[in-house]
Amino acid sequence: MPPCSRSACARFARASKSSGGVFDEAGLKERLALLDQEAAKPELWNDREHAGQVLRDKRAVEREMEWIAARAQAVEDAEVLLELSLEEADAEVQAEVARKISRLEEDLAEAELRRLLGGPHDAGNAILSINAGAGGTDAADWAQMLFRMYERWAEAREMQVKILDFQEGDEAGIRSLTATFSGEFAYGYLKTEEGVHRLVRISPFDSQKRRHTAFASVSVFPDLDDSIEVEVDENDLRIDTYRAGGAGGQHVNKTDSAVRITHEPTGIVVQCQNERSQHKNKAQAMKVLRARIYEHARREQEAKLAAISAEKAEIGFGSQIRSYTLHPAQRVKDHRTGYEMGNAQAVLDGALDGFIRATLLWKA
Repeated sequence: MPPCSRSACARFARASKSSGGVFDEAGLKERLALLDQEAAKPELWNDREHAGQVLRDKRAVEREMEWIAARAQAVEDAEVLLELSLEEADAEVQAEVARKISRLEEDLAEAELRRLLGGPHDAGNAILSINAGAGGTDAADWAQMLFRMYERWAEAREMQVKILDFQEGDEAGIRSLTATFSGEFAYGYLKTEEGVHRLVRISPFDSQKRRHTAFASVSVFPDLDDSIEVEVDENDLRIDTYRAGGAGGQHVNKTDSAVRITHEPTGIVVQCQNERSQHKNKAQAMKVLRARIYEHARREQEAKLAAISAEKAEIGFGSQIRSYTLHPAQRVKDHRTGYEMGNAQAVLDGALDGFIRATLLWKA
């Protein structure tokens, strides 16, 4: 029996207390009561968007409370097994207790991590952009590998991913891509990935099989809902339409459905070609623009824009936040936190939680 089993149960139980605990059960109950009152108003559905948001918030709180209740029951079960194992010294029971305690510790670590996600948009969706940097075709291929990595990570967390815009590489991969990630705490987690990512490997595009280095930048913005007001003057916008490229059938080459919007005061450029209609692409592009203008203003206010914005940094040597080495040995190392993993393939398959956790703790 692990000597820390009893203390682990006690620690988890303390975290579950209703006032000030990690899970803040009392606060959730109060929040649910307010949402129930709002949902019961007869005029709620006069504003369908507001009504939908109320119901989504209500369900999110209910899921959190269900999660807490399940873990509280798990604590009780573990405590009963713990007492039984101490009385009977049964090896099988002790092994079961150890398994339950290990799972409880993992759950508590996840809950404690969520406490670090207290930003105004951390619980919401994210808009993620990837741009290939130095490294030619290898960089374009690396940008596509990064997107696959984030897709795999999102799938494991049951998030939805939707591509808004992409530009194919000349020979392989992608030059740039923008996508939304929809799910609980998508922005809170993914914001830790912002920066320049460096890949070292034997290039599949080099006939002499030499080692190459490639770079790609990742930018992350909150996917703002309509309750966040961002003023955008139409006179500050330059809107261009063009024919969409890439996969999509004959349609993409026949109509000018793709939209590019330039916000002249900031120089921010966004584009969207995912939808079939120009109107829908413009709406999506405006949504991304609002998010980027909001983030731009926030960073300026903090006077850290030049230091923390991946898009303002050179996407090349010396600017990377993380290195992925596939040759001569496999290793992924985050240069901000020092956290590293020897199984690079697992990371590229979406095993990012360790890096995300380390970065959130580092920032805190």
